[in-house]
Amino acid sequence: QVQLVESGGGLVQPGGSLRLSCAASGFAFSSYAMSWYRQAPGKQRELVAQITSGGTTNYADSVKGRFTISRDNAKNTVYLQMNSLKPEDTAVYYCNVQYRFRVYWGQGTQVTVSS
Repeated sequence: QVQLVESGGGLVQPGGSLRLSCAASGFAFSSYAMSWYRQAPGKQRELVAQITSGGTTNYADSVKGRFTISRDNAKNTVYLQMNSLKPEDTAVYYCNVQYRFRVYWGQGTQVTVSS
């Protein structure tokens, strides 16, 4: 079955960096677009970044120039490099794939940006 396992979250000061990882299994990883979403307390879940099977990326305006999504098909892993973090980036970050007409989510990893 499809499994997505995120890691790499934590507490970081404003201006700092974190790299999130999402290890995927149960499907042909290299053939599918992968996405990162986030959900802050009291807010709706929002798309942060997406990478297609061909490597094309797109980003939410709020993270453009600061975050970079990438994938390693040999490791079935998608990454989110987050630089110049701001307090408003605080949220639970989720990995996402749409596979065979279903949407799958990981368990999420908490990112807290605070001094």
